[in-house]
Amino acid sequence: MATSLVDFAEQVNPKTLAEARRADFRQATRVHGSFLAVAEKRALVWMAERMPAWVNSDHLTILGFVAQIVTGVCYALAVHDRRMLLAAVVCLVVNWFGDSLDGTLARVRQQQRPRYGFYVDHIIDSIGAVAMMGGLALSGYMHPVIAIGLLIAFLLLSIQSYLATYTLGEFHLSFWRFGPTELRILLVIGNLALFRWAWVIHGHYRLFDIGGAIGLAGMTAMLIFFSVKNTVRLYREERIS
Repeated sequence: MATSLVDFAEQVNPKTLAEARRADFRQATRVHGSFLAVAEKRALVWMAERMPAWVNSDHLTILGFVAQIVTGVCYALAVHDRRMLLAAVVCLVVNWFGDSLDGTLARVRQQQRPRYGFYVDHIIDSIGAVAMMGGLALSGYMHPVIAIGLLIAFLLLSIQSYLATYTLGEFHLSFWRFGPTELRILLVIGNLALFRWAWVIHGHYRLFDIGGAIGLAGMTAMLIFFSVKNTVRLYREERIS
């Protein structure tokens, strides 16, 4: 059986393992087909080309991360003051700015760090998602069970995406034309709608409970569909003859 460079380096000279891993690293193809992908890319490139030289990708990553954490805090505080929903809208916009622009800025300036960027971006996204959904669970505008269900579905869908990135060499930033930007827009619209329709259907159901249940069903369907699709594809590509 063929031995990879990484395996050989680990067996023969462990000191060269880090260099071998870097040599073996293959950057995955980014696949982004959301509704707003084309327009968003133009806008991000336009902003990146005009970004002050002292601002770098790490600054934007930290900005996006802090904004997502503060979004969760705003949701948690909304149980006492619904005006915090407006503060959450501002934080979602700042989160989009930092989270979406950091990678574009690196590519425009030819300062890509594929392994570092991929790891940091997605561990931060996971922590931020926990904070945001935790805030929603405490907000009084969404049942905690639905908020936890959405968090679990998000993390499972993320795991599926990361496994596909490693095994198929394709990193999908969106599923069924929906990506992070579309989800943020839906959250912003929902936040504004809560001022008028916090409870719907004759006042029996919370608006975010209905929206969350629909989102949970959609994410579960995506998880099942893409897990089965990728499993079948890998089985066919590695069929035992």
